[in-house]
Amino acid sequence: MGVALRDILADFKDPVSWQELSGTAAVDAHNALYQFLSIIRQPDGTPLMDQKGRVTSHLSGILFRTANMLGKGIRPVWIYDGQPPPFKQDTIAERRAVREKADEMWKEALLRGDTEEAYRQARSSSRIDEEIIATSRRLLELLGIPWIQAPSEGEAQAAYMVMRGDARYVVSQDYDTLLFGAPVLVRNLTVSGKRKVRGRTLSVVPERILLPEVLSGLEISRKDLIRIALLVGTDFNPGIRGVGAKTALKMVRSGEFERAMQEKQPGVDWEEIFSFFENPPVTDGYALQWRPPDREKILGMLCGDFDFSPERVENALGEAKTAAGQRTLDSWF
Repeated sequence: MGVALRDILADFKDPVSWQELSGTAAVDAHNALYQFLSIIRQPDGTPLMDQKGRVTSHLSGILFRTANMLGKGIRPVWIYDGQPPPFKQDTIAERRAVREKADEMWKEALLRGDTEEAYRQARSSSRIDEEIIATSRRLLELLGIPWIQAPSEGEAQAAYMVMRGDARYVVSQDYDTLLFGAPVLVRNLTVSGKRKVRGRTLSVVPERILLPEVLSGLEISRKDLIRIALLVGTDFNPGIRGVGAKTALKMVRSGEFERAMQEKQPGVDWEEIFSFFENPPVTDGYALQWRPPDREKILGMLCGDFDFSPERVENALGEAKTAAGQRTLDSWF
C-alpha cells in the first residue's frame, strides 16, 4: 500500500517516454503482481482463470508487459519480498482482514447483479499466495528474466541495486522506495496504457521521480523525508490521525517531529523503524543475466498447463524479438 506522500511529490513527477527508459529496471515484484491481479479481470471482477479454476491474471501480466519492456530495450529484474520486519505484522493482519471483507462484498455484489461494485470490491480482494509466486518465478525463468529473493523488503533491495549502479531505476507504484534511498523511481510502468476508471477510459503513462530533485525542491534531507513518512504513516506504523504529507512537512521543518511522535504515538518504536528505512537488510549476493525466451517451454507452460491462446503467446514472443531497434533478442543479450 505504501506511504501517502503524493501531496508533496506532485511537482516532482515527470512523464517519461518508453524510449528514455532503456536499460536495467529493478521491478518490485509483489507490487507488480498486485497490479496484475487487481487490474486484469473480467467486467464483474472475476480474475482470469484456466479450466481448473487457477488464477492466471498475473501470468498474463508478466508475459505481455515483459514482452513490451524487452521490445523497448528495457531489461527487467524482479525483486521478491523476503522476511518482513516484526513491526510489519499489524499491517499484514490489517491487509488480510481488508481482503477478506472485500471478497465477501464482491460475492454479495455478484448476487445482486451489481457488476460495477463487484469489480471494485474484487480488485481490493487480490491476494498473493505461494502458487502465485511460484508460477510467476517459473514464467520469468522461461522468459529469461532474472529474479532475486530479497532478505526483507523487496523495495529496499531494489533501491540498493539502483544505488549500486546495477539498475537504472526502481519500478513500483509505492513511494516507499524513495525512503529506502532509491535515486530514481518509475511509476506506472507495469500498468501503463488505457484503463477504465469509473466508466471513463484514461491514458496511464510512465512517470519518473528523482530523489535528489525531491530533496532539493522541498529543501529537506532523506532523513527528513523518512520523518515525514513516519508522521503520515507507513507499512510499519499507523501515523498520526489527521496529519497528511503537507502538514507533516511543516512539522518536520519546524522541529516538531520527535515531540509529536512521543505524544501521539507513545507505543511506537519510531527509532527502530527509522533505522530500518535508513539501513534495511539487503544482499549483494546476486548475478544478473538475461537469456532469450525459451519459446517451446513457454508455450508448454502457458498453453499446455494454463490454457492460454497459442496465438496470443506467439504474438507476445514475437514482440519481444525486436528489442532496441532492429536488433534481434538473441543479439541484444
